[in-house]
Amino acid sequence: MKTCSVIGLAAALCFALPATASERGRDHDSAQEQSFALIGDVPYGVAIETKFDRVIDSINAAPRVRLVVHTGDVKAGSERCDDELLIKRYNQFQKLKDAVIVTPGDNDWTDCHRANNGGYVPIERLAKFREIYYPVPGLSGGQHRVHVRTQSSMAGFDDYVENAMWSFNGAMMATVHVVGSNNGLDPWNQIDSSDSYDSPRPDRVAEVAAREAAALAWIDEVFAQAQARRSAGVMIAMQANMNLDLPVADQQRQGFNAVIDRITQHAIAFGKPVLVAHGDSHYFRFDKPYTAPIQPSGKAMVENLTRVENFGAQNAHWVEVFVNPHDANVFRIEPRIVRDNLFAR
Repeated sequence: MKTCSVIGLAAALCFALPATASERGRDHDSAQEQSFALIGDVPYGVAIETKFDRVIDSINAAPRVRLVVHTGDVKAGSERCDDELLIKRYNQFQKLKDAVIVTPGDNDWTDCHRANNGGYVPIERLAKFREIYYPVPGLSGGQHRVHVRTQSSMAGFDDYVENAMWSFNGAMMATVHVVGSNNGLDPWNQIDSSDSYDSPRPDRVAEVAAREAAALAWIDEVFAQAQARRSAGVMIAMQANMNLDLPVADQQRQGFNAVIDRITQHAIAFGKPVLVAHGDSHYFRFDKPYTAPIQPSGKAMVENLTRVENFGAQNAHWVEVFVNPHDANVFRIEPRIVRDNLFAR
């Protein structure tokens, strides 16, 4: 059997061979597993930086971890969006021994219009975030840097260096830039009092539309690659909690409906395990909230589509996601509690 850690899609053939009948029964066989660390919404303020260093130490000591995925929000929503802070947090990530792949969060740029964030124009902050966190497009952060495919290599999507794709132990994985604050639909009213849902700033809605188009095209490509390579599963990471508990018509779900529908449709067609990882609401969970129409009527759970949310904010811990192409579920989730970060009781 041939397995591998993280590879760019140029090295396309590093996948596990099909399982034999005896191997298909080896659920959780440690010899077949590799894992990645899932974090996000951290460090949330200067007071959490020391706790985040402990998280980093815990991840660095984990024997099976080969990759770290950060689902965005490298700063708290009340912190300034100054270059110095973004660089400071980027440098802290480089203490991780393995490759680090980061997708932006709303605190990192969308919400930078807030007065206590510095009153920045968010589009300018997004450009700066891309400059700092993706200095070499297609190359991860961390001490063991790896090559990934980025959407900037696709015609018409030159700016989207943050959308990355790679394979990991037989599963296809990707980050997709989908953020909280209703995926950018929330008005930038602290720099422009006239900006509202009823009368939106043209530059804001244009950015949202372009980024959503990029996200949908990238999701299509992820599943196309997974089908072509006969991947055992798919993992998509983003920042936003997409408000799956709200009605489709609710205003605070409008920024997410197209992405929810596209992932759901592809998951059903793919038929194998699909994991959506996100942060945003700082609540560790592992569940199946996605639904789709069923025959003859109504909606029900999409059985092969699972959601995991990482710890975040004051809850400074991490999630280990095991990937095993010979396990029927492919993905196995274990929360990792950092003992020194426990709340005083």
